[in-house]
Amino acid sequence: MSTLFTEYAKSIENTVPHSYYPRPTLKRDSFICLNGEWEYGESDSCEDYDYTEKILVPFAPESALSGIGRAPREYMHYRRTLMINDTFKNSRVLLHFGAVDQECTVVINGKQKFEHKGGYLPFEFDITDAAVIGQNVIEVHARDLLDKKYPYGKQTKKRGGMWYTPISGIWQSVWIEIVPENYIQKLKIDTECGRVLLTVTGGCEKKTVMLDTGECFSFSGDSCDITPNEARLWSPESPNLYRFTLTSGEDTVESYFAIREIGIIEKNGIKRITLNGKPYIFNGLLDQGYYPDGIFTPATVDAYLDDIRLAKSLGFNMLRKHIKLEPEIFYYLCDKEGIAVFQDMVNNGSYSFLRDTALPTIGLQQLPDRFLHTKKESRRIFEESMLQTADYLYNHPSVVYYTIFNEGWGQFCADKMYKRLKHKDGTRIIDATSGWFRRKESDVDSRHVYFKKLKVFKADKRPVVISEFGGYSFRVEGHLFSEKNYGYRLCGSREEFEKELYELYLGEVLPLAKAGASAFVYTQLSDVEDETNGLITYDRRVIKVTPERCREVMEKITRA
Repeated sequence: MSTLFTEYAKSIENTVPHSYYPRPTLKRDSFICLNGEWEYGESDSCEDYDYTEKILVPFAPESALSGIGRAPREYMHYRRTLMINDTFKNSRVLLHFGAVDQECTVVINGKQKFEHKGGYLPFEFDITDAAVIGQNVIEVHARDLLDKKYPYGKQTKKRGGMWYTPISGIWQSVWIEIVPENYIQKLKIDTECGRVLLTVTGGCEKKTVMLDTGECFSFSGDSCDITPNEARLWSPESPNLYRFTLTSGEDTVESYFAIREIGIIEKNGIKRITLNGKPYIFNGLLDQGYYPDGIFTPATVDAYLDDIRLAKSLGFNMLRKHIKLEPEIFYYLCDKEGIAVFQDMVNNGSYSFLRDTALPTIGLQQLPDRFLHTKKESRRIFEESMLQTADYLYNHPSVVYYTIFNEGWGQFCADKMYKRLKHKDGTRIIDATSGWFRRKESDVDSRHVYFKKLKVFKADKRPVVISEFGGYSFRVEGHLFSEKNYGYRLCGSREEFEKELYELYLGEVLPLAKAGASAFVYTQLSDVEDETNGLITYDRRVIKVTPERCREVMEKITRA
């Protein structure tokens, strides 16, 4: 394996990485970034350890950017100090973690302990009672056995092919927030037909919302109807955002919303997904969210931004975030730049190549639940994580679609999970079973097609989504992670790669689009480790297609 670095790695030298405010939908002035150098150690038990190294947070120890660059032992230990001055009196001190994989115990000043399990979602602790004026010591003890009862995605200890290098410990931002005793804890924003309902958890009784348009809304209680004078709709072509400030007592937060509506319509016997009441073709790319130098975490936020802008410049309007959750800044950039997100839930449970890949690929695409995922605790954890993910992303207008199960990995009671998620969030399209092992309940007929031609097929009275296809491989020398190669059709040159790609779109995708298919997801945005089937190399340095020509072809699809 080669050590590849993106151009963004140079930007973090002598700086605090990812020092932006991590939560764009609920932003305060009181923010202390705890990223940067921490003391670090590893051990085989939670009791016997020492801090012998330095690690650069928020990069996982397996990554080159962390300064460690190896798989850790069973336990990882982090420590740093925090100075708190007396201006924080009569306030609450909240300690936030973007994500820590998979389990962690946090100790404040050696006396107060907090615990968290699960490696992809953010969490916070109120450390007010343990914090002191002056120097405070924060310790994080993390453990990652890659336990499959927790969501783990494509991580594996024996990487290769479509399975990737695992990460452990802290891999997103750590930060402190100072809030008043009675503070705004959460916002929920619902938009429909130009009407905006803002629901607030926490804060004082009286509240005021000031839009960036100058419109002001005062209210008492927990909710407020906001009707802007001019309803500007959100779409990838026009990503209109309304920014606002919410004041409640001593607390003030900044946030934003967008007005957009996702639905399904039937016309001439064909069902289609709609955006703002009109049929819309979501033409996108599979986005794994991996980087060679930071693995789960890019060196800088510009890496997210450039991936989004590249996809748009090539003529795509959607990214399918594949079996991985990102920091909230990623979804904010999708909101702001204008690209739709099809978000996968992160799978847990066991994977079987024969059951979940080989047999379905040759046509065995129906199996009863007794042959799928049966462990009760793992099922419970997945369901909790699924509902927490829906909470986490609820206010992001770019997230228009959820995938619950992908190709049978960890699948169980798909109809029940569909109903649970639909009850939690009825504003988005839900793909219960992407690829195969279809059940009765799902908003779409979702297919993966790799080794056969794409053709018009009779859907089961639902919008048609080709949720994975393509996967054409082209290896760019000097930009390869591995000597091994994984892809579904190997092209020997850039010219051959472009030719095959455009013939696939014009000869097979375009007829499907004209026949009424609602969405297409090409595999994939970037190379990932052994996989060289991206439109850009893993180090993000070489685009494998001619942007102008690619955009011209994709415009034919979206106009269909």
